[in-house]
Amino acid sequence: MNDRQDPYAHQPQVYGYDAYGQPVYRPDAPERVYDPYGQPLQQHSFSPQETGHGGGGYDGYGTAGGYDPYGMPAQQPPQQQTRQQEWIPRQAGPPYTEAPGTREPEAPGPGAQPHEAGPHEPPAGGRAPGEASGEAPVPTAAADSFSFIEEPDEDSEDVIDWLKFSESRTERRDERKRKGRNRIVALAVVLVLAVGGAAAYLFLSGPDGKKGAAASGGGQKRDVIVVHLRQTHGGGSSTALLVDNETTGKGTTVLLPNTLAVAKEGGAGSTTLGKSVQDDGTGATRDALNTLLGSDIKGSWRLDTPYLENLVELVGGIEADTDTDVPGEKQGDGPVVRRGTAQSLSGRMAVAYATYRGPGEDEGKQLTRFGQVMQAVLRKMPADGASATRTVETLAQIPDPSLSTEQLGASLAHLAALAKKGSYATSVLPVQQDGTLGEKATGGLVKDVLGGTVRNTDPNAAPRVSVKNATGGKGAATSAQITLVNSGYSVIDGGTAGTAEGASAVLYADEKRAAQAREVAKTLGLSAGAVKQSKDAGTADVTVVLGKDYKG
Repeated sequence: MNDRQDPYAHQPQVYGYDAYGQPVYRPDAPERVYDPYGQPLQQHSFSPQETGHGGGGYDGYGTAGGYDPYGMPAQQPPQQQTRQQEWIPRQAGPPYTEAPGTREPEAPGPGAQPHEAGPHEPPAGGRAPGEASGEAPVPTAAADSFSFIEEPDEDSEDVIDWLKFSESRTERRDERKRKGRNRIVALAVVLVLAVGGAAAYLFLSGPDGKKGAAASGGGQKRDVIVVHLRQTHGGGSSTALLVDNETTGKGTTVLLPNTLAVAKEGGAGSTTLGKSVQDDGTGATRDALNTLLGSDIKGSWRLDTPYLENLVELVGGIEADTDTDVPGEKQGDGPVVRRGTAQSLSGRMAVAYATYRGPGEDEGKQLTRFGQVMQAVLRKMPADGASATRTVETLAQIPDPSLSTEQLGASLAHLAALAKKGSYATSVLPVQQDGTLGEKATGGLVKDVLGGTVRNTDPNAAPRVSVKNATGGKGAATSAQITLVNSGYSVIDGGTAGTAEGASAVLYADEKRAAQAREVAKTLGLSAGAVKQSKDAGTADVTVVLGKDYKG
């Protein structure tokens, strides 16, 4: 039978398996050589020089040396290449082969010729040379595993530079982290010191907060309004500041005497508070008080006596400790207000008591009564802003432009809350005889309560002259006041004396006012003998007591 009749004629002989379990065919049978796809390779005879293996060597695929597995001539890399790859065996053991007896040998076909072992074929029995004697078999190139050996070149320096760069970046990153941790620690230390200092300050200042800035009045939040009680009969007025100190949680009524010297509207000279209210109005008076006291009065509340009466009735009446009997309006009427403790006062009674100034009493007595009524009203006012605002709206007053009804209601509600819990006081601002504020007023009420600084009026301004009517009539006093005002003096209404005087007198207390007193006497047509120095000159710079001899 020839090859055409033998079905196994073109199948290669297998003599072992490589490290990956693939069969290894006989390399010395050219007629049986096929490529990995089962196609026969074109045969060609090679000399040992052509193969490069010194005698017809084969590559790992069983093909002749110098050709790739597809039968194409293999290209050798140039010798000058910078990276060479060399195949070296990694193991000394024999290649992977089937154990003897595990695979039956293929029977030759009919007519097959006996086969002799080639130079690269192991002897019969499947043993590699040296295996029977215990020697380590020589590995074949087709069956071993290999590794790469890279030769160093100039790229190694680039790699080293890159490693150094990476290391320097890591060091810089670690240094930044270390500095960041140090900053965090420093910040924590500063915060601990700040908290400790604040705690120490609070401890040293005491629980009542009377030390430090709170005690000195600096840095406190205040809500201040000025209220003017205007008498519809008689034309007098009384002024008070209602102070809500939100920082200390205390309320205060500061009563201002009418003899307090304030600047005139426009700053041209000085006048008294009473005259400013009557002549200049609420706006100019508020500005003058802010200038004098260094305070921040946000608005004015003009409270005429009929509105005070209605307000007391709206809150259901008040109670006050009255210090005197207030006589009735007509002769023979009984007292409107009785002296006593916790006296219940209606609207009319409250107005009578707040405006009463008994014979021979100074203004401070009447101011104190006004303060009592205001504090009693606040104790009866609603403590919530909405209800207090409705109470103010019920009065039907025309509000001052500086203080709306809602603002007034909110301020009165805050003050009412303080008055209800007993955190409220009433004080009279002490005024010197010349109408200025001394150290007692500056260091007490003005600084602590109002948080301001006193700026007294110019002592070289025109003197303030008080005119008291002791003529027994009314026209003479009015004529004298008009004459003095036209001459540039600030005039204070000194009221009416209890008894008439035969001779007029011009009095002064301070020797520095002697020349001004003589000028006043000359202006009124009085003799120089009427000018006298007296301790009872009052709070004005010069006091004029008009007697029956005044012919003005």
